[in-house]
Amino acid sequence: MVTTPHEPPVHPVYVIGGGPGGLAVAAALRARGVRAVVLERSDAVGASWRAHYDRLRLHTTRRLSALPGLRIPRSSGRWVARADVVRYLETYAEKHELEIVTGVEVFRIERAGEDWVLHATGGRRLTGRAVVVATGYNHTPRLPEWPGRDAYTGELSHARTYRAPGPYAGKDVLVVGIGNTGAEIAADLAEGGAGRVRLAVRTAPHIVRRTTAGWPAQRSAILIRRLPVAFVDRLGALLARFATPDLSAYGLPRPEKGLATRQREGAVPVQDVGLIDAVRAGKVEIVAAVEAFEGGEVVLADGSRIAPDAVIAATGYRRALEPLLGHLGVLDGRGMPVVSGARCPSEAPGLYFTGFTNPISGMLRELARDAEKIARRIARRGA
Repeated sequence: MVTTPHEPPVHPVYVIGGGPGGLAVAAALRARGVRAVVLERSDAVGASWRAHYDRLRLHTTRRLSALPGLRIPRSSGRWVARADVVRYLETYAEKHELEIVTGVEVFRIERAGEDWVLHATGGRRLTGRAVVVATGYNHTPRLPEWPGRDAYTGELSHARTYRAPGPYAGKDVLVVGIGNTGAEIAADLAEGGAGRVRLAVRTAPHIVRRTTAGWPAQRSAILIRRLPVAFVDRLGALLARFATPDLSAYGLPRPEKGLATRQREGAVPVQDVGLIDAVRAGKVEIVAAVEAFEGGEVVLADGSRIAPDAVIAATGYRRALEPLLGHLGVLDGRGMPVVSGARCPSEAPGLYFTGFTNPISGMLRELARDAEKIARRIARRGA
């Protein structure tokens, strides 16, 4: 299109983040004739996936994890490995000929009339007709402010830096946190030669089999996600008695709250990829939650003290959106967007968010669905 002096320039849509969510939105926009520019602070797409531990595979099936416009190759198998996810994202960006600018970090977003101004690396001021924030659910590692943490003389790291069990061979390792990451790292260490593995648990999670008689847990999650919470809680408790063993004798009792209730609170079930067998075999020991550090010791909630060689904190992440747009009034008390998907905050038309929920139906599946909805809305507004 040729711009004449009588026609204002048509600004692009800026997508912040070159992970699955950002790439999916950019591809869906391009398919509708809308120019989208992806801004990625690292030097390549899929940065968070590149940083994950080697053992990681998708907990969702290949068929239900593809982004709009490109299937994941059958050669990747049913449960796609981390490295194959990275290759898929690279291929996805190439196939859709996405406009991606790497090495650019956006620090602040401001409203400018009908447009948005992005303040970015190198003093850049970028003007966009709309902005899609796709910086990710797992953005900045969160390490609790445990008393004595800074003076701890042992080895303490966040799960973000964990890659493989090799460096921990023969060592006494404490993994803190029994989300999917902590559970899988503990199992990986137990299978990979660590001398002793303990898993610190504050609240017992719901543990589900990734697949039962060939039926993936993800499909069950999709079927029940809109059912009443109380019904799903009862159904989940009933199915758990048949599908997973009671680990109470090993220090891991069944949860007091129901599966759907916990999910509403932000806790997704742990998919078993080796933890149950490791606990029953004594290769992973369940211990109380971490309360503090003293010298070279870790103080647990039950008053006991242990002195592991290494502590790996699988304690989650922060979204870290406050510096970017906390001044716009679009975040709730937890620092999460007040709306997501195709809806914009009422005070911020043209500002969209994707990837800031942790759905039991599968993150990639929901990212793909959100991308289509966001693209349709932006294309209609532009028209």
